[in-house]
Amino acid sequence: MSARTRAPRTRSPEDLPRMPEPGKSSLGYWLYFIPGILLTLLVVVYPIVYNVGLSFASWRGGFTTPTFVGLDNWVALAHDAAFWMSFRNIIYMIVAMVIIPTLVGLVLAAVLFDVIGRRFSGRLASFLRATFYLPQVIPIAVAGVLFGWVLYPDSSGVLNQFLSTLTGHAVAVNWVGGTGATALFSVMLLMVWIQIGYPVVIFMAALQRVDPELYEAAELDGAGWFRRFGAITRPMIRPEVFVVTLTTTIAALKVFAPVFIMTQGGPNKATYVPSYYAYIEFFGNATNKGYAATIATSVTIVVSVVALLFLRAQRRAEQREA
Repeated sequence: MSARTRAPRTRSPEDLPRMPEPGKSSLGYWLYFIPGILLTLLVVVYPIVYNVGLSFASWRGGFTTPTFVGLDNWVALAHDAAFWMSFRNIIYMIVAMVIIPTLVGLVLAAVLFDVIGRRFSGRLASFLRATFYLPQVIPIAVAGVLFGWVLYPDSSGVLNQFLSTLTGHAVAVNWVGGTGATALFSVMLLMVWIQIGYPVVIFMAALQRVDPELYEAAELDGAGWFRRFGAITRPMIRPEVFVVTLTTTIAALKVFAPVFIMTQGGPNKATYVPSYYAYIEFFGNATNKGYAATIATSVTIVVSVVALLFLRAQRRAEQREA
């Protein structure tokens, strides 16, 4: 061995990086949280607090100074028929964005996983899953234009042509601008089409953890698809059902873009929802933009309460199963 050749130097325990001792905090680790905390305070906490404060004030916008008015905005909100109509329309949005997509998505996911995936091909099931999820990827503006073509008011509209062929006489219904019922139906139809793929993807991902032998054993015992669905599929993916229901309910409470693109709240405010109503009041009300803040604050309160109720219900369900 030459004089220049050196044996590799072994690292002593003192050279190794040391982890902080249990029970002792290290300032260096907390420094990494500072950018995220500052960003959260700037982007989330401050706007919410400012909006809540503005709901107790009258503000003309611009460089004017808000004037404290106490509960005047909230009292006016309690007697505002348009506001309560907008909250009533939220029920329809929940039906279109939560109930129908969750129920249909649960059945579709079970069929794709338990029938098509097992009997035909996993790739075919994956392809169909991606097909159902495609409307989620399409921008809402493009989806609105597409449905505007489908719901075109004269006989050249796709839906009117289909109904004309089905009934044998010309149908020319103005789905978007005719009556409040048809306009609301149009928005609901768009939301069902957009939302249906989200629960399908979540539920199929949840079914991946289910042991396939459970389905095989149930099938050997003579259980049909409906029995397997009720005894295996539904109980195994109950946590994902809570997640999908919670996220879609919050999205329904905050829905804005479909109404803005398809109906602009019409006809005669029949398709107003709280988020769109707050938008109209803020950009259209030149006298008091604090009223728009009151509407937005009420939506924030409802969303927070609904989220807490869902989380509490999920915790109780988990405790019963434990």
